[in-house]
Amino acid sequence: MLIDWSSNRYLLGNPGMDATHAEFVALVNRLATAEGREFQTLFLELLDHTGDHFGAEEALMADTNFPAIAEHRAEHWRVLGDLRALGQRVVQGRITMARSYITEQVPGWFAVHAATMDSALAAHLAMQHNAAESSSQED
Repeated sequence: MLIDWSSNRYLLGNPGMDATHAEFVALVNRLATAEGREFQTLFLELLDHTGDHFGAEEALMADTNFPAIAEHRAEHWRVLGDLRALGQRVVQGRITMARSYITEQVPGWFAVHAATMDSALAAHLAMQHNAAESSSQED
């Protein structure tokens, strides 16, 4: 297992983000032991999932005027660019670099990204939600 989801260390208190992160972690962990065609299939699934995952977060950031949207989006684009470049190799059956990226880069990146950028977004979303509830109770 590359990323231990059971520790609850990655839970942000936002059900949508937490569910998406759990799916991401499950895919990464499955890739740790996958070989050949299975690795190819799972890597491409991770690439699609990550594109959707980042797109959903970016929509939330845009909809709620998240102050750090530019930095967060830039980080998403960097990682998605890495995955896309590696995906081109994976499709050709060349999985060594992609496997190294998954095992050596993704766990550390995810830990930092979740603890910093995603936790800031989750806090912002909670604050927006609480403000909306307060305003609706005043009406």
